[in-house]
This record gives sequence, structure tokens and C-alpha cells, in this order.
Amino acid sequence: MGKFTLMFLLGVMSFALYSCKDDDQTNASLGTGTVSGIITDDYNAPLQGVEVALSDGSQKATTNEKGEYALSNVPIGKSILTFTRDSYQTASVTVTPKSYMDGKALVNASMEYAAAKIQGVILDAKNGNAPLQGVKVSISDTQSSTTGADGKFSIENLPLDGYTVTFAKDGYVTVVRTIGIDQFIDGTALMNVTMGGVQLLRDKTLDDLKNADHWYYNEYRGGRNSEQYPHWDWSTDYMATMNFYGQWDEQNEGTTLQIRNSADDQKNNPADLNVFDSYICGIKHITEDNKIMTIQCRSHSTSDADPLVYGVQVIDLSSPAPQVVKIGDNRTLNLTDGSYASVDFDLSAYVGKDIVIAIGTYRAKAGDYWKQFVLRRIAFAKQIVNDWGYISGTPINDELSEWRITQETVRSTMPETKYSFTGISPVGGSRDSYKDAYVSWRGVNHIGAEWSFIPRVKDPEPFASEGFVMKTRGGGTPVDTKNPESYFYSKFFITAGHTNFVLKARNFSSTNPTYFKLTAIDENMNVVHVQPSAVQANNWSSAPDGCIKFKHENGNSGNPNNYASFTFDLSAFNGKNVVLVLGVYKGEQNNDENKLCIYSINLN
Repeated sequence: MGKFTLMFLLGVMSFALYSCKDDDQTNASLGTGTVSGIITDDYNAPLQGVEVALSDGSQKATTNEKGEYALSNVPIGKSILTFTRDSYQTASVTVTPKSYMDGKALVNASMEYAAAKIQGVILDAKNGNAPLQGVKVSISDTQSSTTGADGKFSIENLPLDGYTVTFAKDGYVTVVRTIGIDQFIDGTALMNVTMGGVQLLRDKTLDDLKNADHWYYNEYRGGRNSEQYPHWDWSTDYMATMNFYGQWDEQNEGTTLQIRNSADDQKNNPADLNVFDSYICGIKHITEDNKIMTIQCRSHSTSDADPLVYGVQVIDLSSPAPQVVKIGDNRTLNLTDGSYASVDFDLSAYVGKDIVIAIGTYRAKAGDYWKQFVLRRIAFAKQIVNDWGYISGTPINDELSEWRITQETVRSTMPETKYSFTGISPVGGSRDSYKDAYVSWRGVNHIGAEWSFIPRVKDPEPFASEGFVMKTRGGGTPVDTKNPESYFYSKFFITAGHTNFVLKARNFSSTNPTYFKLTAIDENMNVVHVQPSAVQANNWSSAPDGCIKFKHENGNSGNPNNYASFTFDLSAFNGKNVVLVLGVYKGEQNNDENKLCIYSINLN
């Protein structure tokens, strides 16, 4: 991922002042000027100790603790500026006369860390967890390492980024793990893996399952159909960002688990009513507030005589010897008329525990056997969740009674384990083709995959090239700075090093402002609308009911420093679990869909 970006603030100068020849050489008649700027790292934090130099060696400077540098008496002509720091990728940029305005050129840069390492030890479960030699550990076709006799591996000289790591050895089930930026501590990410263990779920050992996705939230929706807009709409249903095993697809009716039924599958896969053929799984913390799981589902390719067979299995990670346990008996399903069943599973026995939950289909017959299990919603609550509505519960207070977020939600949401998120989708999409785009969110800490999106009254634009877009209704809809049109929420444990919430965003109008708000809710239901401690934006001000009003049209994925930046100090919540809610509001009547375009969120 090329993260080195440079931003020039160019003066409005006539091209007639300079010929092409002038740009290619120093012109003494232009005099000298000053080049200055701020250097930041991958997390947009100031980077101290960067050497900034002209290529001819005539001028050098080193950035201070604020990342600032300045070079004076620089000939105003064509010159090359180089940025150098140990463990960071060296980069250069050409400065031309057009870079200057009133004798000053502003050159800000973001430098990419390039000395990261992935290291670890591979153990052999078949041989008493002894070190396992000969495992190929790879992150691409050209970047790999092979374990030695001590089972150790190391892949070095990496940019600080997210990676998918594959562990492969003949005679062992291949293990695939993902690692995020947040897992690099002082530039090193540790990945210790045990291979050859007993498979608890198909192709998954206990070691694998301990690293499964966390199901932080109490509702996951899939499919394209809009049974109840905007709660159910292709742009708001992100079940396809979850991790599926076996064969699956995204369909209008829901995210669909399928029986594997290729020619080889028909020949080699026996009937088995205890081991899932295809499934979805994740780690969930069970509380009194979310102990009943509801699956809203239907089927394809079934009949009364030949229904789908499915079920739920759990693994208690706190058990001394974790085993697979079925929740009730296997279930059958034959709903092909467009209706859905809401089927509940009681997880009360696991209150207070982290468990792996797997929802899957069984191959009931050998040979040619094709069934599809359509998942429209997976929900967790105190009771079964029916129909198409939001999960009900106790309002946090009178002010937030219309928000669709409840006391039960605040208490039972699991704290996020990551602290950096993007709004940029690596793959584009539309209503008719979005599966690959949603899947691509998994590897980049996309906010749509890592946070929960609630479209209270308005749908979003998930694939805008500038970032994830939340927006208000247009037309004559009423002004309301108390209730968001839509919002993201997530829970974080606020601790040293993660007390500043930094939002980089923009809107799309120089006339009509966007109103947004960051709200913090602790587990005692105290509500604070947090005001920014620092802002870099073209035009902004405080607005009613804790909102922020701003207009800032700059910024795109190639120019991340051009976005507006809002910093919120969360140190008052240090040592607490806090649900953070980022919402967009209808702040004024201007007949426009006022948009909040999210480029990134970092807690640093």
C-alpha cells in the first residue's frame, strides 16, 4: 500500500510567468524562498527526527517533536527535496517555482514505516507441541520464510500494514491468519501457531478458533432486498464482511451458505450430520442482555421431502478442554415461498463467557446434494427477535429514546480490539455487484466491517472514492440536531495511547454545511457529546445540541492530508469501556443531502 503522499498548497499564479525551461532550472532572477511543512507517520502523528535535505546538499533540516521543518534561502527554481529517517521509506519530491506563493512553499508529507517484522514460532500438535520445522510462512508469492529446527520464522523489511499470513506444510492442514496494523508493537507482530491439532470445526483447530473474528455487535444483516427501508437495504447490510467457510454467496434474499457440490465434492464428501459442510463462525461474549440468538432465515433448493438440515454449534473457550456442543438438535428448513423463519437458540448456559458460535449446514446425503441456507439476520437479545424491526430494549435516556441504541446494546457490545480504521473501499461496488467490495473491507480495517452502522432514517453511500458517506435526507425533511439521520457505533476500552479520537473527513458543498456529532456513552449510561480539542478545516463552528457544523470540500485517497481533521480528547474516560457514536444530523433546511464523508478514524 503506497502511503507516501505529498500535499502542496499552490498559489494562484499565471502560467505565463514561467516557461517550461524555467521549471527545469534554477532562475536567479526569482530569488530565494522558504520551504517548510510537517512530516507525519502512518497514524498521522508528528514524526520527529526526519532529515529533510535538498539533493545538492546545500540545505538540511531535521523535524522537531511536532514534525515541523523549515529550509530558508532556497533558490526558487526546480529542486529535489528528500525525506530520510531510519526505519522509514526514503522518498523525494520535486519542488518547482509554481510551488511557491509569496516566496513560501508548503510541503507536508506522510512517511511509511518500512522496517516492520512478522515473527513467531510454529508448534506441532501431532508431536507434543514440539517446534515444527519446514513450515512455509508466506504473505505473498515473493515474500515468505521457512521455519528452522526451532520452529521460528521471520518476515522482515515490511511496510506497517495489514497482512494475510499462510502457514503450509505437507501432511498438515494449511492455516490462514490475518494480522492488522494494531498488532505490530514497536514494529514487530508476533504470530505463534500450532499446526496439526484436532479439528473442532471443519478445517479449524482450537488454535484457529481462538483467532476467529469477534462478533462485537448484536445484529448482522445480509442480502439486497429492502423489506423495511433503510434498516434493510443493500447499502446497510454487511453480513458479507464476516468470515465464511466452505461455499457461500451474497444474494437478494440474504447471505447464503451452500452445500459444496462440485464433481469432486459429490465423489469425496460423505453425508455427515455432525460436521458442518459450510458455516460461519465468530467469538461472542454472552451476557444477560444478549443470551438469545435469533437466526432469520429461509432456504433454496428444498422441499418438504428433502429439506435443508442446519444447526448451531458452540465451543466454550474457557473450558479446560474445549469441545463442540450442539445447541439443541439439528433443525430442518423448507421455506422457498419468500417468507422467513425466526429461529431462536438459547445461550443462557454461557452467560459471562466468550464462546465460538458456528452456524452451518450439514450434508445429509452423499452424491449430488445441493441446498442453500439463506441468512437474513443474526441477532442477539434478551428474547427472540421477530419480523423486520430493530432490536428492542431499554432507552438510554429520554434524549436518546429515538436513536435505536439501547442500554442492553451498550452493556453487551464487545470492546473493539483495533484502533485504526479507514472509510476507503479497496474495491468498488454497486447494488448489483458488491460482494467482492464488502469482502475487501475485511483486510483493511474498514469502518463498515469493524463498526456497526445504524441507518436510523437514511441510507449511506458505501463506495464513494473519497470515503464512506453518511448523509441526511434532502427536500423538506425537518431539521433535527438531536436525533441522527444515521450513525456508526463501536465500543472501546480507553487507555493510555488511545485517548485521542481523530476523524479525517470532508463534505461535498461549499454552500451547505454538514452537521455531525461524536457522542460517548459509558456503561453507567452517562452521555457526553464530545467537543473537538483541535480542528483543521476550511470552515467550521459549534452548532446546537453538541453538533459540529463544517464545510470542507478537499481530500481524496491520493491526498489524505487535504481532508479536514477533528481531534476529540477522550482522556476523561480513561480506564473505562465507552461506546462511541458518530452520527450525521439534519442541521438546517437547505434541500440538500448533506454528507459526512469519512476517510479515516484513529484512536491514538
